[in-house]
Amino acid sequence: MYTKRRFIGVMSGTSMDGVDTALVEISGNQIELVASLDFPFPESVKQRLLAICLGQQTNLAEVGELDHQLGHLFADAVNALLEHANCPASAISAIGNHGQTVFHRPDGDAPFTIQLGDANIIATKTGIDTVADFRRKDMALGGQGAPLVPAFHQSIFAASDSSVVVLNIGGIANISVLRPNHRVIGYDTGPGNMLMDAWCAKHRQHKFDKDAQFALQGEVNHKLLEALMSEPYLERSAPKSTGRELFNLPWLEQHLTRFTLSAEDVQRTLCEYTSITIAKEVAQYQAGTKPELLVCGGGVHNPLLMSRLAELLPLWSVMTTNDKGVDSDNMEAMAFAWLAQRRLDNLPSNLPEVTGASQLASLGVLYFAQS
Repeated sequence: MYTKRRFIGVMSGTSMDGVDTALVEISGNQIELVASLDFPFPESVKQRLLAICLGQQTNLAEVGELDHQLGHLFADAVNALLEHANCPASAISAIGNHGQTVFHRPDGDAPFTIQLGDANIIATKTGIDTVADFRRKDMALGGQGAPLVPAFHQSIFAASDSSVVVLNIGGIANISVLRPNHRVIGYDTGPGNMLMDAWCAKHRQHKFDKDAQFALQGEVNHKLLEALMSEPYLERSAPKSTGRELFNLPWLEQHLTRFTLSAEDVQRTLCEYTSITIAKEVAQYQAGTKPELLVCGGGVHNPLLMSRLAELLPLWSVMTTNDKGVDSDNMEAMAFAWLAQRRLDNLPSNLPEVTGASQLASLGVLYFAQS
């Protein structure tokens, strides 16, 4: 008989459109969402972070200030969730905090990844032991440090006689491939909402294209689409991961110098770009008679993107993870709650076949609330 324990997961993601928090109850291999809350992300902090992510000049003082501010932001998000759920801090075994990625370069002579958000502040301000710095142990073992959620997907979704692919569409899109009698595969397919959000913010002053209203006013420009599809990352073999360091507004605008297009046509083309780069990867893992694509993340709210995935993958049942009983908006926050539980129990939480690490490892560093 397993003891039920409560954990909190915190995730802000590459889009930085809010801090997602999830309070879950874990017993053995069972995980249940108890409560969730989306906490606002200050626009001033977001803009400073975006400047760093896009390679603008910074200094250690600014990085340190942001690390401090994010620590308080994530702690405030957790405390707001506890109040929302009417749950005392003493009832929580640990917090799993991803931190805000500002740079991720897993390849080259000196691979590294940087997530900000001082976990000492989170643990102290909430009174709850906090697990953070999940990616660097995997990278020390030769892995990409990403994606980390496939291990969680494997624990809650099982492939029977047909493929199950779990697709998270955040700023970047990533897949977890679960096939009968196969090892798990997982990697970043390319951009998710990131380019669409950036273009929408520039031309419509909105954080995202609500209900794809902007994109639906335009048409796909196939020459631009062909140019975007020439990105070398798309042809790399897994394991691989990417982020805002590659797919960003300057990258897009460099491609656009060869074209004269309406803002609407660009937005529609970007939606098609995300759709095709995802579908191209998913299609190759079809097995069995009833393959399923389970979608989570912010992209599930884009009706054009969802309809295009269904059209491009006619042999697949395309649905959201809600249809399988897992809230699509809280999947990643739940995953980091699960990763915290694995760290506390010293259980492996990476998948070497996914990240390329040389061995299994229990990821994360534990920061105690009290000495």
